Amino acid sequence: EGDGAAEAEQAWRLADAPYAWAAARLHCLWAASLHRLSSAGRCTWEHLDHTADVQLHAWGTRLEEAFEQCALAMFALMTELETVGVGLPAAPPVEVCAQGHDLHSLLFHFLDEWLFRFTGGGGFVPRRLRVVSLDRAAFRVRSLAVGECFELGRHPQGTEVKAITYSAMRITETPTRADLLVIVDI
Repeated sequence: EGDGAAEAEQAWRLADAPYAWAAARLHCLWAASLHRLSSAGRCTWEHLDHTADVQLHAWGTRLEEAFEQCALAMFALMTELETVGVGLPAAPPVEVCAQGHDLHSLLFHFLDEWLFRFTGGGGFVPRRLRVVSLDRAAFRVRSLAVGECFELGRHPQGTEVKAITYSAMRITETPTRADLLVIVDI
């Protein structure tokens, strides 16, 4: 049976193709091979204490990966991601696009759009999330996720995230690593 990494990578490649995200086969590949939380197969985020709020620290080898991890860190405040399935029977991945006027506003709007998918969009929680494109010139991002709607009793209730803030937001990049710090209002 293997670990499914090759099938997962194939599914992500298919997600980059136009309209492929809607194919049931794509979702089945994701569902069958899902065993990690991120595109890189590891969690690279942490929650840091902050007066009356929580600071998310996420990192990756690329900015796209750091964005993915930051969104997952936010959802991990709200519930235990290990309890989230992938929405069987097969359903298309959820898409979120965001735009900003610089990288900070892009990160803000990206997280805010994902937060809206939870608070105003039926309680969707991603198990796996992928940034499929990040345009640094136009400050646009497109992402896809598989997961399911939050259900009390099946998913532990964590901390409510009320809003994303710009307070102490930091984006740091080197040739081999991108780090994000974002404070969320709880």
